[in-house]
Amino acid sequence: MGLVTLTSGVYSFALTFATSGINFAVVRLVSGSLPYDEVSVILDKKANKLVKNIMTRAFLYCLFFSSIASLALFFGARLIGKYVLDDLRTVPTLKIMALSLVPISLSSAINGYFYAVRRVYKNVIVQFLEQGVKITVISTLLIFIFPSQISYACLAIALGGLISELSSILINVVLYILDRKKHKKSNNCIVVFCSNPSKNSEGVVNFDVPSVFGSAFPVAVSAYARSFLNTIEHLAIPWGLKKSGMGSSGALASYGVLCGMVFPLIFFPSSVLGAFASLLVPEIASSYEAGDFKRIKRIVSRVFGFSLVFSVCVSGVFVCFSYEIGLFFFDSYEAGHFIRLLAPLVPIMYLDSAVDAILKGLGEQVYTMRINIIDSLISVLLVLILLPNMGIHGYIVVIFVTELFNTTFSIIRLLNKTNFKPNILKWIFKPILCIISATILSRIIFNVVLPFIFSTSFSSKPFLIFEIIICCALYIVFSKISGCISKEEIALAKRLVS
Repeated sequence: MGLVTLTSGVYSFALTFATSGINFAVVRLVSGSLPYDEVSVILDKKANKLVKNIMTRAFLYCLFFSSIASLALFFGARLIGKYVLDDLRTVPTLKIMALSLVPISLSSAINGYFYAVRRVYKNVIVQFLEQGVKITVISTLLIFIFPSQISYACLAIALGGLISELSSILINVVLYILDRKKHKKSNNCIVVFCSNPSKNSEGVVNFDVPSVFGSAFPVAVSAYARSFLNTIEHLAIPWGLKKSGMGSSGALASYGVLCGMVFPLIFFPSSVLGAFASLLVPEIASSYEAGDFKRIKRIVSRVFGFSLVFSVCVSGVFVCFSYEIGLFFFDSYEAGHFIRLLAPLVPIMYLDSAVDAILKGLGEQVYTMRINIIDSLISVLLVLILLPNMGIHGYIVVIFVTELFNTTFSIIRLLNKTNFKPNILKWIFKPILCIISATILSRIIFNVVLPFIFSTSFSSKPFLIFEIIICCALYIVFSKISGCISKEEIALAKRLVS
């Protein structure tokens, strides 16, 4: 996991260059071009031709940047592996990863299109199929084909990623072509890219051809800076751990446990909020274009409430069951230790993602990128200073400092932009009391009551999932009793699931 995470640090920068902000540009431009009332618009042949022209430009933009990134990573893999990563075992993996950059970039543009037109289910279909292919290929290669060596294991993961991305772009292209044909023949609104949509006297929208490059590249430049700093940070972590006295193998192992195992697990529940947040950008963008600030304020209120009430529950579960979860998933006490240390930060991290999505919808992507770049710069400096003296726990401190910095300034910007006032009692203090009560009661049930009744232990792995489910159910009950969540919010949550 340490070696995979090490190569991923370099790969992430190449991927940032390959996509170069195209996804956000597509979402922003397309959603901004839709009529605010979403009434069907009759478009002529000229408008349909504009759609084709703009999509062609978007694909050419993707091909240009992704080809440069792919060639640079492929032919520079040996130099990177030898002089940057200081491990030649990473070279074959980097070369395979380089081949996946072009299909990922093209898929990113198509995904942005589907998000903007609210046909998200098509992205979901592609992602499910892509992950299914990836899991199948990687598992097959690891178990049946490649011998049990670290370098071959990394190569198997890279090959699985490449094959899944190739399948993803093929499915995406087919779905996109079918989508364009379907809506071209109907009277439904056909989405086109436009920077300044306007309506004539008959209520039909007039469209101008924007510059895809001008929309995407400013965002991309900021993303380059942050991604570059993140890459330096990930390369500096093993270096700092070695300086603290850990051996090369031990440093890479601890790095792999924290970044390659614990982080994905910590962020896994946030996929619920991530799906929610990804839909916010077009919704808020359309409201912002129409000047409907009351709706924006209402959305912000719901996002804050939902994010905090949800993340406090997740945080409490991670604190209470950290070591059991570490053993359940990774058979590692070290992983459980890291989970417990990071668990109190979960509400901050989850809320930050949601706030960033809102700010992007409000056109504050430049401010968000500026804060993210400063965040990354602080992170690099702290890694270089703290890790040689504090070891892996120094990186935990770095995460706390940077997350608090980023979230604080993002929330301040959002509050100033929307005049929104969060309900601290309802969304923070009450949920904390509810999750404390829920975890204590669930512990009593599974460690005292049930063992007393059935004269057997309920602390084994199979019962962990049931105990967590009971804990979450108790949290919902306590939250409803205390007023953290109302009937309207429960109904809203059901609609969001749909």
